[in-house]
Amino acid sequence: MTDIDEIRRKRMQQLQQQQANPQSSQAAEQEQVRKEMDAQKKQAMMQLLTPEARARLANIRLTKPEFVDQIEIQLIQLAQSGRVQSKITDDQLKELLRKLIGQKREINIKRSY
Repeated sequence: MTDIDEIRRKRMQQLQQQQANPQSSQAAEQEQVRKEMDAQKKQAMMQLLTPEARARLANIRLTKPEFVDQIEIQLIQLAQSGRVQSKITDDQLKELLRKLIGQKREINIKRSY
């Protein structure tokens, strides 16, 4: 067998495996897309936030990862709309966080005996 024949044979095996397991190849593609989006989001945060603000978001991510994802999306949207002129400082981020947390409703349950 020549090298070309060997390469063709290996490629045919790969294609057959992909056809036999289409979900695994789809999952791999989705994973790669997710990784690329995470890398793009990280790059955008490097451009939008000061180091102190990024550190604050990293700390918040430890306790509320979904909340931080929402904040990052909002910051990216603000930047894309042209509403962010310079890097967001830690104080500006704190103010934004206060506004976002204030929007949540508090539910208090009182028990009477």
